[in-house]
Amino acid sequence: MPFKIVRNDITKMEADAIVNAANRALKMGGGVCGAIFSAAGAEALQAECDRIGQCETGTAVITGAGKLPARYIIHTVGPIWSGGNADEARLLHDCYINSLELARQHKCESIAFPLISSGIYGYPKDQALQIAVAAISQFLFQHEMMVYLVVFDRQSYTLSEKMFIALEKYIDDH
Repeated sequence: MPFKIVRNDITKMEADAIVNAANRALKMGGGVCGAIFSAAGAEALQAECDRIGQCETGTAVITGAGKLPARYIIHTVGPIWSGGNADEARLLHDCYINSLELARQHKCESIAFPLISSGIYGYPKDQALQIAVAAISQFLFQHEMMVYLVVFDRQSYTLSEKMFIALEKYIDDH
């Protein structure tokens, strides 16, 4: 299966597209969003985002990648964690599927995701990881694309290693 979980800085990933965990206004933020804007060239990227306007939670839009080693940045807005009863799981799943579909429409052969919503939006890392793996796997059962899930901190990477081993075993068994 063309899916790898890596511990890296997403701004250094060599993929056709990288995904930005954006805010609805498509403004430079903190965390992953701030790092991507800074590495891409904040002023030019902000101008491109301003032309788009906004992005609703669960949807995705695409821009050029500026100075990044990618062709595109796909901006998706994850849900803010509100305890799990505000449709967060579906919205987070939609972030991954809509980003992957947008990458496919732009003929991308590879894409790198952060763990969407698990930073300042407060989504529990273990649940965010399960949703990411499920959505990416669902897409890859029907489409060919190299997908990277890029985690930055040790806790997320340790969780992802355990989950990925279990996923590979499940695929092998079935």
